Amino acid sequence: MKSNLEKTMEKSAQYYVYKAFKILMYILLGIIIVFLVGYIVMRLWNWLMPDIFGLPQIDYWKALGILLLSKIIFGFGGGDGPSNKKKKKDKHKRFSKFDPCKPMRTDFSKWKHYDEFWKNEGEQAYKEYVARNESINNG
Repeated sequence: MKSNLEKTMEKSAQYYVYKAFKILMYILLGIIIVFLVGYIVMRLWNWLMPDIFGLPQIDYWKALGILLLSKIIFGFGGGDGPSNKKKKKDKHKRFSKFDPCKPMRTDFSKWKHYDEFWKNEGEQAYKEYVARNESINNG
């Protein structure tokens, strides 16, 4: 009969073996996905780019290089999950009091009367302004 210590050690060993196996499978899956995506990029490039833009065909390793370069330039797609939205909101709250552009912002609610003003007074005021400028330039 096994003692409690032996049972605990056996469960612990099984847990760590399972964990190591799981990590190994994720690593293998990641490698397979990278190779598959590289192959897809190569096939798409060789199918589209020579005909559309007159570019040369590429091999697999160049396709992986292009993919890596595009990921470096455009990001790795961290996503915009709920946690990222919360972090952005918190960051905005922290730095909103230091907003240097706040005094320059315009209250656009006042602009709703602009069209009506221009119809009633603006057009006549503009004509008077033009007439004054013409008299100064001609005088």
